[in-house]
Amino acid sequence: MTGRDTRPALGTAFFFMLCFVLASYFTFAAVRGDHGVFRRVQIEAETVQLAAERDRLRAELAVAQNLTRRLSDSWLDLDLLDERARDMLGYLRPDEVVLP
Repeated sequence: MTGRDTRPALGTAFFFMLCFVLASYFTFAAVRGDHGVFRRVQIEAETVQLAAERDRLRAELAVAQNLTRRLSDSWLDLDLLDERARDMLGYLRPDEVVLP
């Protein structure tokens, strides 16, 4: 006998086991981690949702700015003023009929 051992070396098995564990960890982190693929998809969906909300708020702001401009001292819209006074204060003209 030459003294060669036929069983695999324990160091080699440990090395491959360590490589497998590290590869598994980094794969998991790349997919499910804080900066992983799933988180990126969530962020992109949230970006689309927030952009839609931003556009809705911009349209709402434009309407509010238009109403404010129309009620300003420099350009007074009497019809709008009449409408707002009726709505806020409950004013009616004598010739109007209120339907519930």
